[in-house]
Amino acid sequence: MAESGINGIMKMVLRFLMIIVFGIAGYQIAQFVLELQPGWTAGLTHPNIWMAFCIVFFALCGFMVTPMIWWILKKTGQLFENTLQNVSAPDIVVAVVGLIVSLILANLLAIPFVFINIPGVGFYITIALNIFFAFVGMRAFLKHRDDVWGFILNLVGRGSRITHRRKAGADAGLLSAEGDAASCERHEAGRKVLDTSALIDGRILDIASTGFLEGVLVLPRFVLTELQGVADSSDPARRARGRKGLNVVAELQKIKTMTVSIVDISMKELKRDKVDEALVELCKKLEAKILTTDYNLNQIARIEGVMVLNVNDLANSLKPQFLPGDIVRIDVIRHGKETGQGIGYLEDGTMLVVEDGESAIGTTSDIVITSMLQTSAGRMVFGKLKR
Repeated sequence: MAESGINGIMKMVLRFLMIIVFGIAGYQIAQFVLELQPGWTAGLTHPNIWMAFCIVFFALCGFMVTPMIWWILKKTGQLFENTLQNVSAPDIVVAVVGLIVSLILANLLAIPFVFINIPGVGFYITIALNIFFAFVGMRAFLKHRDDVWGFILNLVGRGSRITHRRKAGADAGLLSAEGDAASCERHEAGRKVLDTSALIDGRILDIASTGFLEGVLVLPRFVLTELQGVADSSDPARRARGRKGLNVVAELQKIKTMTVSIVDISMKELKRDKVDEALVELCKKLEAKILTTDYNLNQIARIEGVMVLNVNDLANSLKPQFLPGDIVRIDVIRHGKETGQGIGYLEDGTMLVVEDGESAIGTTSDIVITSMLQTSAGRMVFGKLKR
């Protein structure tokens, strides 16, 4: 069955190449035979006719074997396609980089053998070095895939940032190469993996905008997919939260003191079925910290030995401290869980439970602080009406 389209063109090119290659091989074989036994064809035919016969014969052989070679190439290509379907883009890039580096090293080491030209051995030593270094280099780079991929991302990001800032400096006459290098170093302060809850919460944007957070923020593709799913929810409240999270990602990418790196990695590659488990596993692979507001994820990460940056802990440490006996003025807005309780909120959003505040619901009252409860999930303040 005739091939069509690009396959037909490729098959024609392959057939042409096979005819040329086999024809050259026939010429070399005929010449070799004539040099080995100069007079053996004297009684049969002219040497030129013998050489022409070998060229045509081998060229026809190349024409005949082209379908078999084409079939082998197609099957090999399909095998590679099926294999690469389960391989991520970072793995492919790292493998190619490892192959290039190892081949360069192999050919540098092979230079002495090329110049020495050891009879019958030098050529094969060169081939063996290339094969050995290609195999070892690719395996070594893939084994340290996360480090190599992180280095490539930092290198590409650093180059683009330096180029952009030098251009701006040339226009304004304000920036120098030293300033660019110093600002790039700040991007390497550390890697922090973002969780969906931290993006939806939104406070991470305020923290980053003030300059207290810098370095590389790693956003896994499966977290971004989960955030998009929330943004596409039929529930208006969930949809609003999801869109808020996507807006936070867009704003974080505009902050110059940090880099938001979206990593194309799936939970299947991390061999985890749940997002929280995949995040913890990714942090362990990258030796990164996890940035979240999820209490359960906070606990799981600590058990697994992953350092956690909990936005709630940071907010709690920055909230004004109250002592028993301090008086605050708030609006008591609703009933509490227990009988007789009223609920109000301080200016920073902290819930204040008024023990005997049911009668004050709907009014602005002075509350005497009695105690506080502070956890990673947040803070609660307890008080009673001032009499």
